[in-house]
Amino acid sequence: MDLSARVNAWFLANQRVLPWRADDFPAWGILVSEIMLQQTPVARVIPRLAEWLERWPTPAALAASPAGDAVRAWERLGYPRRALNLHAAAVAITERHSGVVPAEVDDLLALPGIGDYTARAVAAFAYGRRHPVVDTNVRRVIARAVAGQAEPGPPRTRADLAAMEELLPADEQEARTFNAGMMELGAVVCTARVAHCEQCPIAGSCAWRSAGYPPYSGERRAVQKRYEGSDRQVRGLILGLLRERHGSSPAADVAAVWPDPVQRGRALGGLIMDGLVVGDPSSGYRLP
Repeated sequence: MDLSARVNAWFLANQRVLPWRADDFPAWGILVSEIMLQQTPVARVIPRLAEWLERWPTPAALAASPAGDAVRAWERLGYPRRALNLHAAAVAITERHSGVVPAEVDDLLALPGIGDYTARAVAAFAYGRRHPVVDTNVRRVIARAVAGQAEPGPPRTRADLAAMEELLPADEQEARTFNAGMMELGAVVCTARVAHCEQCPIAGSCAWRSAGYPPYSGERRAVQKRYEGSDRQVRGLILGLLRERHGSSPAADVAAVWPDPVQRGRALGGLIMDGLVVGDPSSGYRLP
């Protein structure tokens, strides 16, 4: 039994029950879930996804609402620029594709804010297209099981896709299952902190395990700066205030959320540049 067959058999028997894995889950729901899941834990996404799809069950429904409503509904999922991107994608889907999420990778990539990973994930999981889908978990499993390295190193899109393509089954349904299975394996078994080899379906052929688990010595990704005291925290406080106000907030109230005027101004300027906040000191500030 080859690697993909072992991963698929394990996944079908052990996968977590997640809403976007249901057979009748819509393509729009998968697109929304994939964007929400970027840098946000599954447990935080599930309730917000349900609320979002109840309010905006189709791209056209979201496109008909102001972009500020999307930012407000995003609440504390983090990286709120994703809410604006999702709204812009909904508008484009409504205008270019008659409100139907496209199935082809090139059409998905042409949507605002949709990158290589999300385009392939939607094509594969919503429409069963045979495309390699590579996230951090997949990269880690391939690095360990195939390359014999403890960590995958910084992302390299072309090389990462090629590595997954080599392992991908020819059959579309098996390929879809394998994409999901590799993600699940990296998320719950071959994790960044601990490799639970006793639970792994491919431990017997894992190159890293066979080599005696050598430590990683290659290039590493830059470490993200701490959140406390960062511009990200100030941006979050400003957005939190504007969400609570459901409209325009005086500049004096915005100024009160953070004591350092230089950092506050930098954070506010960044929000305005990103399109997440509109306004000025005289008229006040609000969500778009």
